Amino acid sequence: MTRCLFPAFLLISAILGTLSSAAAGQPNILLIFADDIGYEALNCYGGLDFETPRLNAMAEQGVRFDRAYTSPVCTPSRVSLHTGLYTTRHRHYNVLPVHKGTDRQVNFQKMPTFAQLLRDNGYSTSVTGKWQLATLEVWPGHIRDAGFDSWCIWQIWLKGQKTLRHWTPTFNEDGKVRDDIADRFGPDVLVEYVIKQMHEANDAGKPFLIVHNELLPHDPIIETPDDRAKGRPASLGSMINYMDKLVGQLLDEVEAMGIRENTYVIFMGDNGTHEVDFKNPQAGEQGQRPHTRHTEAGNVNGGKATLTDAGSHVPLIAWGPKQVAAGTVCQDLIDVTDLFPTFCELSQTVMLESVPVDGRSIVNQIHGEPGTPREWVHHGLAGKENLFDGSWRVFRKNGPVIDARSLPEEKRLSPDDPQTLDVRERIDPIFEAITEKGPRPPVPFEPK
Repeated sequence: MTRCLFPAFLLISAILGTLSSAAAGQPNILLIFADDIGYEALNCYGGLDFETPRLNAMAEQGVRFDRAYTSPVCTPSRVSLHTGLYTTRHRHYNVLPVHKGTDRQVNFQKMPTFAQLLRDNGYSTSVTGKWQLATLEVWPGHIRDAGFDSWCIWQIWLKGQKTLRHWTPTFNEDGKVRDDIADRFGPDVLVEYVIKQMHEANDAGKPFLIVHNELLPHDPIIETPDDRAKGRPASLGSMINYMDKLVGQLLDEVEAMGIRENTYVIFMGDNGTHEVDFKNPQAGEQGQRPHTRHTEAGNVNGGKATLTDAGSHVPLIAWGPKQVAAGTVCQDLIDVTDLFPTFCELSQTVMLESVPVDGRSIVNQIHGEPGTPREWVHHGLAGKENLFDGSWRVFRKNGPVIDARSLPEEKRLSPDDPQTLDVRERIDPIFEAITEKGPRPPVPFEPK
């Protein structure tokens, strides 16, 4: 099956039609996509350096996916999220230079998104936070073209100047730069917007899809409102703790609105932690590097922008209705591309063969039932790719083979090691099937 290169969302609109949300029983979906946070930052994943009580409670009340993976920087990861395609397919291996006001864009007319499909299926769709997929001054309609009716987005570039996202934020809401938030903390403003969108959709009797691109804990390391109130210095730990607090506010609002039984909340990191932002207090001791993080399973070194476990292994937690298998841990390998078919299945949105994706639905696993587990996940960065099958990390084109059987430790094998030859013999045929135009494996989910 080859990738469709015509404006497929137009075909979707013509064929799909709109289901009545009341008749279909379509649930609300809130995705909290946090910026630069690896799995090791959460206590519920064995992390020892930070405090995440609300996310820990979210995991206790929901499903924690122990082995979820993305590409290790924002643009490849986020394009894969929205399109359900591996980096090899969508070809965005690097960060799109929106910070420099580029006139390039991610073309969602050629690569349909789950938001386009859900909007055509009756959903109220909105998005927040970092939109590093086009410069809004160059492409003012880009977010709407991507499938979102409303947005409150950090406008990274404005009138020839780079803007701020935390204090004194520059946010574009539905095409207009807000002038009422100069003294506000940006992440607080975004949470208010999410809550407003939930209420408006609920009052209108429509299901909602909200992609909340949480700005924390991406650097620069800044004081949070709690830091300022307590007179303490800025730190990555405080930013992670404040992000955790904001997640709790959204979960509390879902409960207060009485919509939990019809609302799935998904928390996921977009890539690994930016290791330089963490100052290891044990640095200099044996086995301790300047930015080492600590987990119950061992030390984590490296992070964002590296094709390693530390760069791509992220938290993923699902919470919501009673169908969610509360208090369970799923060990299946999960790829960020899997959210596309998952959201389509949850929303009863038909996936057409003309819009092929590389993900597979994890709705069964969210509900505590056997799914169709992956045998590997895919990552891409700077023109390089690797596959991880849970034990071995293998790079394309005679690249290295990494022994990842004792995570968080990873060891590079020599090219002539018998295990290297054995692993390459098994993995190389998979790489041959992952090309820009296919063929691609069949999508297991078939809508009822």
